[in-house]
Amino acid sequence: MEFYIISILNGLSYGLLLFMLSSGLTLIFSMMGVLNFAHASFYMLGAFFAYSTTRVIGFWPALIISPLLVGLIGAAFERYCLRRVHKFGHVPELLLTFGLSYILVELVQLVWGRGPVDYRIPPALSGPLFTLYGLQFPMYRGFMMLVALLMLLSIWLLLTRTRIGLVIQAALTHPQAVESLGHNVPRVFMLVFGGGAALAGLAGVIGGNAFVTEPGMAEAVGSIIFVIVVVGGMGSLAGAFLASLLIGIIQTLAVGIDSSMLGGASMLGLHITPDTFGYALWSMRLSQVAPILPYLLMVLILIFRPKGLLGTREG
Repeated sequence: MEFYIISILNGLSYGLLLFMLSSGLTLIFSMMGVLNFAHASFYMLGAFFAYSTTRVIGFWPALIISPLLVGLIGAAFERYCLRRVHKFGHVPELLLTFGLSYILVELVQLVWGRGPVDYRIPPALSGPLFTLYGLQFPMYRGFMMLVALLMLLSIWLLLTRTRIGLVIQAALTHPQAVESLGHNVPRVFMLVFGGGAALAGLAGVIGGNAFVTEPGMAEAVGSIIFVIVVVGGMGSLAGAFLASLLIGIIQTLAVGIDSSMLGGASMLGLHITPDTFGYALWSMRLSQVAPILPYLLMVLILIFRPKGLLGTREG
């Protein structure tokens, strides 16, 4: 039982990190209708900025400075690049953000090299948070969970309890009416895009030292965040939160259990023999198929509930 409790906690911490990463993409899509292919690259930038900033002034200032730098880059990209092609439709926007993702990876390789950097967990957050039945839960994973939950609360309060949040939501559905009231709608969209990029940068600061900070980290998580957006529902922040937790727990349990699927088939009363069609697939261990489980979930969601778990848009 203790193994499952620790595995679920690890899955929740990983899922909350995925939510930190996908929340910015969800906000950008829900507010602007832009599916940002460079979002994972902003996550990578946040990790590398944090690495360099930590070496100079420490981790805690980097926790604030790095997301702000990434947010400024995102806002500048929207102001001087994305806004110019917005009138031509979604395809030019996709191609532009797709190109930006490659440019950022190349720039990171030029500045920091092609290999991983030594971005470590700060000493104050190393060690166990608590011990349960002899199994330790890392303090840093607890910190990741706390930051993600505080970020979720902050976004909710911003969008529902502040004047700027009301302007952002109104600009989404009635941009001309908002502009007639004296609000600068293009500036609102710039702030939304920059804020979404900053959230990805914050995820990079938190996740870069928990995992590996290297130029390939954007590619490693790039596809999974789109899976989360689709599974949760296009543009649904609550859906992205639920999908992130679900995917994090499923993958963590699959890796932790690491048993053959033959055992699961036996529990279901299925008798799989070497002569059975697909025996090689049944013989695989759960840890081997764990990476494809989110994509399998996405396929099932698209078949049976195209709007996603909590979404309102089709597809």
